[in-house]
Amino acid sequence: METAPRSAGRRRAAHRRRRELALLLLAVAVCLAAWTGASLALRDALPPGLLPYGAGLGALALLLHLAVRRFAPYADPLILPLAVLLSGFGLVLLDRLDYSYRLWHADKGDWQKLPAAPGQVQWTVIAALLAVGVLAAVRHHRLFQKYVYLIMTGALVLLAAPAFFPGDSFGAKRWIRLGGLSFEPDEFVKVAIAVFFAGYLTANRDALALTGRRVWGLQLPRGRNLGPVLAIWAVSLLVLVFECDLGTSLIFFGVFVVMLYTATERTGWVVIGLLMAVGGAAVVGDLEPHVHGRVEAWLHPLDIYRPVHDPALISQQPAQALFGLGSGGVLGTGLGQGRPFLIGFAGRSDFIFTTVGEELGLAGSMAVLLLYGLLVQRALRTAVAVTDPFGKLLATGLAAALALQVFVVVGGVTGLIPLTGKALPYLAAGGSSLTANWLLTAVLIKLSDAAGRAELEPAPT
Repeated sequence: METAPRSAGRRRAAHRRRRELALLLLAVAVCLAAWTGASLALRDALPPGLLPYGAGLGALALLLHLAVRRFAPYADPLILPLAVLLSGFGLVLLDRLDYSYRLWHADKGDWQKLPAAPGQVQWTVIAALLAVGVLAAVRHHRLFQKYVYLIMTGALVLLAAPAFFPGDSFGAKRWIRLGGLSFEPDEFVKVAIAVFFAGYLTANRDALALTGRRVWGLQLPRGRNLGPVLAIWAVSLLVLVFECDLGTSLIFFGVFVVMLYTATERTGWVVIGLLMAVGGAAVVGDLEPHVHGRVEAWLHPLDIYRPVHDPALISQQPAQALFGLGSGGVLGTGLGQGRPFLIGFAGRSDFIFTTVGEELGLAGSMAVLLLYGLLVQRALRTAVAVTDPFGKLLATGLAAALALQVFVVVGGVTGLIPLTGKALPYLAAGGSSLTANWLLTAVLIKLSDAAGRAELEPAPT
């Protein structure tokens, strides 16, 4: 017979799933309302295919909900609706930009008039189905702990591979191109490194936390324990030098420092990590032309309009982004009523955030950032609630990877830090980014399921 606590736990788990379904319906409704508003502003008519596309998004959300109900019944009820809302809103922004690009470049033989939204719809379906596959195949998150070194080996191979392929026309080497296919491996590496660091730190945290000496009030580690940090630092610098990929380097090293501090609770690791990150970035930024150009564009974005300017300033996008964000004001121009298409390929890059800032204003930008913040908060809440050390560190690492990527993208667009070229999770076009973020979502759901099971269905005394 079922015990009373177990029966009560299952009732509370069922209540979570009902809340999740209600939030999913709200997320789909918000996306369809935003699409309708943008289409009325642009076309003065309802968007073509509103009913079939709306039904398709609703069916995909329902499929994900049923998978969570079947394979992760105790999961957090907010993680899935947040991911669906961000992905659906990204499709709205891409369709809005596609329409304007098609008109703006109608008389030009320009690739920008080619739509990005249909491809993103296909990748959304593929990513969601892969997430369902992960939910069904991974019975417990500790399965990853058995293969941490294999996962990291594959991740390092993927991370290094773009250095052997031609870079894009903007200097960075982030893509692997085979025939007509291409993908961005660093998006998947951020999930793999979180898995590896969680396994490594679970096995070695005592040596990293309990030894060392105190210098100027900081508990510094022993020299032999600095080896892994130096190795990760070297790898991140190699990525920065050979692939000119500032964003991946920052995320790669930042996730490790955050997880290292979480495992050891020693401020010394954070100080060492920050000093190494700033020092390495400063040296590479001064010596590597592509990174140096991005730093110069960050420091002097408006110099591009001078008749004579630094040759390193080859793009006016940073200045255009500042103009777009400034013209949005507090409430924005309204969806479909701004001019974000003046920024080249905004929908296919990190500059999609300028569309939010211009057409939804400061209020809309803060709302989008709060959605990301809430998703990170649910991941950190899962890290607190899950009972095993590996799960705690893995949830923390995934939360840090997501938060750092949003920071480097939004910080670059708003002028807080140099541009990195990373894709804004869930919103920007890109099959690699969308698939990797939905895989991250699936792993977070499995982690929150374990945390919810421990909370709602306690083991017998």
